[in-house]
Amino acid sequence: MEAPQVNHGPTAWVGWIWFAAMMLVLNGFFNALDGLVALFNKDVYAVTKKGLVTFNFTTWGWILLILGILQVVVAIALIQGRTWGRVVAIILVMLNAFAQVAFITAYPLWSLIVIGLDILVLWALLVHGEEMEPGF
Repeated sequence: MEAPQVNHGPTAWVGWIWFAAMMLVLNGFFNALDGLVALFNKDVYAVTKKGLVTFNFTTWGWILLILGILQVVVAIALIQGRTWGRVVAIILVMLNAFAQVAFITAYPLWSLIVIGLDILVLWALLVHGEEMEPGF
């Protein structure tokens, strides 16, 4: 008697990985835009007496711009089913959630929404990330 064959292909849950990748692209564009704003138009951010972040605006702008570009590149690798893309995506999503803490005093609702989406993306990557196969 033969053992039943198990299909190890992608399941319907692979849609969560597509969701995670699209959220990475969206977050990447928003972070890059925020970075460019911090670099070229410093008057947009509401700053308290202690400042928005511990860095100056130029440093913060470069950090957000680089984070945004990396998020878009990693999202492409994630869609292609690359394992390194999944690992780097997890790291970048956690960094993005921490970066949003810097904006909580200035934009609390926006920051909390982004942190919530980051948690949802982390869940998708950690629970269903292995289902995405290269070339899917």
